[in-house]
Amino acid sequence: MARKSWLAGVIVAAALAVSCSDQGSAPAQAAAAAAPRIYVFENGTISGLDPALFNFKREELGQLDFVNIAYLIVHPRGTVMVDSGGMPDSVFKADGAPVVEGVMTATKPLLPQLKAVGYEPKDITYFVLSHYHSDHTGNANAFANATWIVQKAERDYMFGDKPEGIIQPATYDALRNAKTKILDNEDFDVFGDGSVVIMSTPGHTPGHQVVAVKLAHRGTVVLAGDLYHYPEERTTGRIPTFEFAPEQSKVSRARIEKYVADNHAQLWIEHDAATHAALPKSPAYID
Repeated sequence: MARKSWLAGVIVAAALAVSCSDQGSAPAQAAAAAAPRIYVFENGTISGLDPALFNFKREELGQLDFVNIAYLIVHPRGTVMVDSGGMPDSVFKADGAPVVEGVMTATKPLLPQLKAVGYEPKDITYFVLSHYHSDHTGNANAFANATWIVQKAERDYMFGDKPEGIIQPATYDALRNAKTKILDNEDFDVFGDGSVVIMSTPGHTPGHQVVAVKLAHRGTVVLAGDLYHYPEERTTGRIPTFEFAPEQSKVSRARIEKYVADNHAQLWIEHDAATHAALPKSPAYID
């Protein structure tokens, strides 16, 4: 029934010609979408990382530096914000000069990009972090009024006594008291129609998760977070040195690769520059 419901929505969308194909223009206001769409927001770059952190030599990688990305999924029954950039909007200056924090550089704050497509944080129905690493949680506090969808193991670590690693609790502390949908190493069909599904993929962190989205024109897309960092990880099977649980990562990767193959899906590695260079950025959208 869920699949029929989703397909019915797509048919209606086609009949009304509301949804633009693949590189549609943004709506003037946050009107309800007739079928799911994804906006891609640019949150800067990450450069200067040692390939050895990922068990590679420099010559084994194509593109060394990362991009930092966040996504907005707009569905007929609500919105899902996926990740929130590496730098809080509060660190940006009015003169538009690039902001540098360690290995991260950015020129665009996140919330003005969101506003440009007709939304503000108060309009976000659900907030999803792929995981707690600080290059994904920069503006998490801004979405504390949304329902936070999180795996129990991830939340427990985030609000533990002394969380360690690539983590900045101050960037997400407001989520502590947010309305929360806690998952126990499980998947979750966000809107009940199979079009936006949170998939549990522990390993990189205790409760890492990815988001599978069924789009009318592009097909099924997996927003993969840090399941991988480089495309070369998919072909070599190499695991970063800083995985929380490497063996779990292998199991999670195998599961998602099977899903991708079975559903003829695209897998978008969130930090991969080549993947995102080929995608339209907001205010355009992908559907």
